[in-house]
Amino acid sequence: MTFGRIDAKKLSVFPLADRRSLTGIEGIAADPDAMRPVLPEALAGKINEVCRRVRGARQADAGAMLTYGAHLIKNGGGTLLNRMIERGMLTHLATQGAGVIHDWEFAFQGVSTESVRENAPVGRFGSWDETGRWINLAVAVGAAEGLGLGESVGRLIETEKLVVPDPDELERSIVAAPNDPLCAARADLLGMIRDHAIAPGVSIVPHPYKRYSVLACAYRHRVPLTVHPGIGYDIITNHPMYHGAAIGRAAETDVRIFAQSVDRLDGGVYLSVGSAIMSPQVFEKAFSAANNLRRQQGRPFIRGHLIAVVDLQDAGSWDWTMGEPPKDDPAYYLRFCKTFARMAGELVYLQIDNVAFLQSLLAP
Repeated sequence: MTFGRIDAKKLSVFPLADRRSLTGIEGIAADPDAMRPVLPEALAGKINEVCRRVRGARQADAGAMLTYGAHLIKNGGGTLLNRMIERGMLTHLATQGAGVIHDWEFAFQGVSTESVRENAPVGRFGSWDETGRWINLAVAVGAAEGLGLGESVGRLIETEKLVVPDPDELERSIVAAPNDPLCAARADLLGMIRDHAIAPGVSIVPHPYKRYSVLACAYRHRVPLTVHPGIGYDIITNHPMYHGAAIGRAAETDVRIFAQSVDRLDGGVYLSVGSAIMSPQVFEKAFSAANNLRRQQGRPFIRGHLIAVVDLQDAGSWDWTMGEPPKDDPAYYLRFCKTFARMAGELVYLQIDNVAFLQSLLAP
């Protein structure tokens, strides 16, 4: 016996243009040419050292990874990441589902962010047709081609189109090659096309503000940007076209790409910016996976890497350079510091606003 569940096909959705959005990207976008913020001497010194290590990593062709939370995009910091990509400062970026949603909405209509307090109690939170339709469909199409979630949505924004295969041809490919690694993803896409009467062929999807999109910039410069979502975490769940299997397949591809990038961190830098849970949790598994393969290959484990953690919290008032606090100290339960303190590298904690940190990295 199964438990009762809602029928997601009956969920109603509304035009995105009808939503009262709280932020407009043209008004909040950070200036990548801004002067370096004035900071306390000790903090400025730590950031200078991070800058030096990032430059050294890139000169040595080592990895320079940056994982960010959605608030960085929501608060207009995407322009700073784009400048870093354009300068070749980063070898990999990563975010979670909400980071994609804000990025896509800004690119599509220039505004994002809704009031949870206003909309959730009346059944409208996250029920926006274009956001759920285009992100879910782009991911399903990309997964059927073996792409990750970040690349799939980045391609949609950058090319401003989506190519949906003919369902009959898709079905024939499934029947002809049932053992193909992409067979299940093709079946997911076929079901979505037929269930939602999606027209095959090229759909033109204008993104007039795509210059602000980190996903598009990463796609354009061929820098991997992986996405690590949670099932049920994001507003695209509240769209009838949401397909957990398609999301999961694309996210699985991304987590393997992420681990490959972690394997480049000898002498490299990992920047965790405003991501208190996803970044440390994904990193520790990828770090172990990369070292697992190294052990089998007879290669030394990853070493010589710097992990810089950026957040507004005070890190539990604990000096993490002294090691891990005891279990009776509340700081022990701060995942964004404790996990990284266990990852064999050098840890530096920076209590600073995300945007100010990136402006400090970019400023001369």
